[in-house]
Amino acid sequence: MSNIGDGFKNIFLAGIGALAYTGEKGKEIIDQLVEKGEITLDQGRELNEELKRKADETTANLRDSALESVMKGMTPEERDAFAEKAANFAAAQNAADAEAAVTVEAEVEEVVEEVAEEVEEAAEAAEEQAADEAAEA
Repeated sequence: MSNIGDGFKNIFLAGIGALAYTGEKGKEIIDQLVEKGEITLDQGRELNEELKRKADETTANLRDSALESVMKGMTPEERDAFAEKAANFAAAQNAADAEAAVTVEAEVEEVVEEVAEEVEEAAEAAEEQAADEAAEA
């Protein structure tokens, strides 16, 4: 089982390495064409974004194919254990994300309160200044 899994892992990693290499070379070629003036900077950016999108798609497809292949080589018990472990990882990550969101929300509330206090102080100072100017007039 582990030999099959290692083989698929190596194939997956080789695919990702090839994608990364292709992406780097593609960017170099686009940069060279931009330098030579054969394509505009905007066209180069568009080509680069398209290249990134295709690389992301291919990576996702490779990841899914590798996972599917590994799952086919597992027994039902191994698949259940894997699914449980994945669910635990997902729950832990979701909890961490929720905790981070609560922290950010608390920080935002704190900043909003500080700004509200500063606005209130500025409004009071403006009222006092207006009252002083009215008294002088």
